[in-house]
Amino acid sequence: MFSARSFPVIVLVFASVLWGLSWLPLKYLEQVGFNGISLLLISQAILAIIFLPLGFRGALILTHYRSLIAISIAGGGAILCFTYALMYGDIIRVMVLFYLLPVWGVLGGWLLLGERPDLIRWCGVVLALLGAFLLLGGTKAFSSSLSWLDVLALSSGLCFALNNIVFRGVPDLPLPTKLLAMFLGCALISGLLVITNVQPLPHGVPLAHWGWLVGYTLCWLMVANIGSQWAVTQMEAGRSSIIIIVELVVAVISALVIAGERLMPVEWVGCSMVVIAAVLEAIRVEDVNVDRIEKTPEMWR
Repeated sequence: MFSARSFPVIVLVFASVLWGLSWLPLKYLEQVGFNGISLLLISQAILAIIFLPLGFRGALILTHYRSLIAISIAGGGAILCFTYALMYGDIIRVMVLFYLLPVWGVLGGWLLLGERPDLIRWCGVVLALLGAFLLLGGTKAFSSSLSWLDVLALSSGLCFALNNIVFRGVPDLPLPTKLLAMFLGCALISGLLVITNVQPLPHGVPLAHWGWLVGYTLCWLMVANIGSQWAVTQMEAGRSSIIIIVELVVAVISALVIAGERLMPVEWVGCSMVVIAAVLEAIRVEDVNVDRIEKTPEMWR
């Protein structure tokens, strides 16, 4: 029998496993005819419609419209960049570059919230950057430009870190309202990309495959989103940050075992550095969460 204290941990571990394995349905749906932009437009629009009656709060929306716009852009952009990079890129590479969150979290807190990072947090930044440097080929990274998928993976982590800052800065906004803004933002950005012919809507996809897309949205995406967002509000921030690293571990192991991806020894060192940096940030995050809420720029409230 699970205790009330352990239940959020179990939920977060389960949600993190779903996120870590999310490349499986994404790669499959891409193979059966759904491109990245159209998949995001359809799946995020479905989620936005589902969350509309739960998250639409007229008075709160008018009061916090700037925060909700920020969540729509940052959160919606994070979903779009991460999903697209994961569909078309190397799984391990995308996941590790996304997990440069300690860098963006520290720099964002320093530049936007006026935080003063201590030595441990700066060590985490240095470790994460060195890890990414090794993963991108070491000195070879200077002789060749980043691929656009690398840029998307990096952008997804940056956008997600910004989204988290705004999330914490408006604690009086209910979670369904924040999620509605995030889903709607991603759907609108994807719709704009479809209209501008970045990628067309799918044609000739069998009806059964549309069923797989709807099933993925309702049984995978929605469960993972609700599970992770709910669980992190039920436990200490440092504890949840440690558990969420399960997502990266699951993604790496599954990519090695199922997708047959391989890492050079230097790339393993780089991955390890990013994981250590994430752990260091998780240890410190408990001490700065209250300050972040208090210092969130008034323009985002």
